[in-house]
Amino acid sequence: MNITQEKIDDLNAVLNIKINQEDYQQRVEKAIKEQAKKAKLPGFRPGMVPAAHIKKMYGKSILVDEINHLLSDSLNSYITDNQLEVLGQPLPKADDDKTFNWDFTEDYEFNYEVGLAPGFTLDFSAADVVPQYVVKIDDETLQARIKNIRRSYGKMTNPDVSADDDVLYSELKQLSPDGSVFEGGITNTTSVRIEQIANEEVKSSLIGLKKGDVVTFDINKAFNSDAAKIAGLLKIEEAEAADLKSNFELTVKNVNRLEESDLNQEFFDKIFGEDVVH
Repeated sequence: MNITQEKIDDLNAVLNIKINQEDYQQRVEKAIKEQAKKAKLPGFRPGMVPAAHIKKMYGKSILVDEINHLLSDSLNSYITDNQLEVLGQPLPKADDDKTFNWDFTEDYEFNYEVGLAPGFTLDFSAADVVPQYVVKIDDETLQARIKNIRRSYGKMTNPDVSADDDVLYSELKQLSPDGSVFEGGITNTTSVRIEQIANEEVKSSLIGLKKGDVVTFDINKAFNSDAAKIAGLLKIEEAEAADLKSNFELTVKNVNRLEESDLNQEFFDKIFGEDVVH
C-alpha cells in the first residue's frame, strides 16, 4: 500500500491511496473462511461450506467490505502517524469517477480530500480583552453532522432490499429498441449509487430491488444525458456516450449499504482517543 499527500493550498490537501492485491488478499481470504464457518446453505452441513463456494457466491461483497475497512484503518493511521491537523473527516474526492470491477487480482486507487487546520500564533497581553461567544447550533445541523460522522466510521453491509442511499453492484447490458438485449452491445459490471441518480422517477425504480432483480435502466434519463458520467459508468469513450440513446438492462448482483456506526465506546475512542469520552 502507498499513501501520498498532494497539498493543494494551506488549507486543503488530497490523500492518494493505492491498494495492491498483497494488501488485501490475506484479509479477504480470512473473511471468506470465517463466513464459511458460519454459513448455513442447503446441501452442506453447518460450518462445512467450502471456502471456494462462499467466494463464488459472496466474494465480491466480502472484498468490498475488506477494502473499506482497510481504507478506513489506513487513512486514520496515516493522519495520526504524520500528525496532520485535519478539520472534519476525509471525504472521497467529489470529481473522482473511478469505477472498479472488484476482481480479486485488481489494484485499487482512491483519492480523499482533507481540510487542514491553519497555523496561527497567539500574541496577547494582559490588557487585551477577548470576548467569549456561545455558538448556537440548530438541531437539524447537529443531527446531520452526527449522521455524517457515524457514516464515516460505519461498515458496509448487504441488505435484502435496496434503499435510497444504497449502492447497487449491477450488470448493465445495452438493449435494442424492441427491448431485447443487443447482441454485441455495451456491457459492464459496475456500482450504481442510487443517491447520484438525477431523475426521481429512475431513482424510485431502483429502490426496493433485491439481488437477482432485473429492471430496464434509462441511463440518459438517470443522469440528465451527462456524457461524462455515463462514460464513466459504462467504461466507454465520452464521445460514444454522448451519442448513446439506448436503454440498458440492469441486473442486481448485490445490494451494498454503508451502515452508520453505533454510538458506543468503540466509536468515541476512534474519534476522541481511547478513554477520553465515556
